[in-house]
Amino acid sequence: MALLAGCAHYESQPLSPSQTAAQLQDRRLEDPGLKAFLAQNLGQEPVAWPLAAWDLKSLTLAAFYFHPDLAVARAQWQLAAAGLKTAGARPNPSITATPGYDSGIPDNFSPWLIPVSVDIPIETAGKRGKRLAEAAKVAESARWSFVSAAWQVRSNVRASLLDLQFADRRTALLQTQVTAETEIVQRLQQQLDAGAIARPDLTVAQMALNRSQLDLADAQSKQAQARSRLAEALGVGLDAVTGLKLDFDFPATAPDALTAPDARRTALRGRADVLGALADYAAAEADLRLQVAKQYPDLHLGPGYAWNNGNAGDSQWSLGLTLELPILDQNQGPIAEAEARRKLAAAKFIAVQAQVIAQIDRANAGLAAARQQVSTSHTLLKSAESQAQAVTAQVQAGAATRLDLLSAQMDLNAVRLAQLDGEAQFQTALGALEDALQQPAEWNAIALKTSAAEAKGKQP
Repeated sequence: MALLAGCAHYESQPLSPSQTAAQLQDRRLEDPGLKAFLAQNLGQEPVAWPLAAWDLKSLTLAAFYFHPDLAVARAQWQLAAAGLKTAGARPNPSITATPGYDSGIPDNFSPWLIPVSVDIPIETAGKRGKRLAEAAKVAESARWSFVSAAWQVRSNVRASLLDLQFADRRTALLQTQVTAETEIVQRLQQQLDAGAIARPDLTVAQMALNRSQLDLADAQSKQAQARSRLAEALGVGLDAVTGLKLDFDFPATAPDALTAPDARRTALRGRADVLGALADYAAAEADLRLQVAKQYPDLHLGPGYAWNNGNAGDSQWSLGLTLELPILDQNQGPIAEAEARRKLAAAKFIAVQAQVIAQIDRANAGLAAARQQVSTSHTLLKSAESQAQAVTAQVQAGAATRLDLLSAQMDLNAVRLAQLDGEAQFQTALGALEDALQQPAEWNAIALKTSAAEAKGKQP
């Protein structure tokens, strides 16, 4: 009874699709739990709540708090960690009672015999320690998988926030362009009515206006899509980010951590997926050691006692010893499989490092091209601004018309759109380099810290 009282008991935890769906839809960034979560991971209480403006860091922490992908990765880590208990378990002894009946014993008033034997398994060759070592490496691999998932969440938040910023800016520029082209069409219509120009001149302007209106509609659609992707990256509904004030605090230049000479070497040794693949190899090696140890059979001690119910003098003690003879099977098959798994883990580790090198090279090439594009667009912008200023001066002096000024402003707006494309390409390349190097590295530590907070019940 005492042993049974110490056993674990099953507790039902049914899932309700309607309830979980309602909880997902009710998530808001003004959640009090999120406020406490930010305070714990930022090291200080928010000055105002809800925040007046959300930047990349606060939005990333909000995603760490809400996003379901992290809950899955965390649960997988906890599952692997639970394997340590399984690996450390010791085999239980067993007791066997085999009552017998013998009516032919002389002068015995009871024919019952009650032999009792105990089986005590003893593992040899340090198998338990080797199981624990393997389970520890499996848990470590799951830990780094969680960090990789957290970095992916952070990357998605940055990308969606970046898309929203440039969608907003593009929409504003195209709105300015449509306004200017509308005025151009109106003025040309007046000139056509007065017989000062031919119909084709107006038609060309109207076609340009139609194209700009289509571009504006497309930009507005992408603006809505970017906001929806931001909500998805945070793990909340669209209503939670509608009307949200955002602080687009993206750096204008690449941080030193991304361009440092040892950045590549640091990534090849310290990225979460690299460390995870290394832990997988260590687990495979520990498994091989365990399978080699299993060549050696375990011992079974079997002390016993036979009690004669009628004559105590006939009771007997015995001490049994059981040892499996490794004659037909020396665990060759599992050893061969473990060796193959170790080779596979080594190949995967090298493949991960090769993939990291390719990502870094590709990101650096993209960043260099984006820098050149940004530099060229800045030069063109200065020329277009000078031209627009010159036309403005001519209009004020009476040497140019309003149409000339509108045309110059249209040229300037086109250059600004090109510059916007260059800046978007630069920020995208910068994000790709951050992902390739997993920099800033502080996010790995923050991810693990937030997971510790989740273990204390912070998850909504």
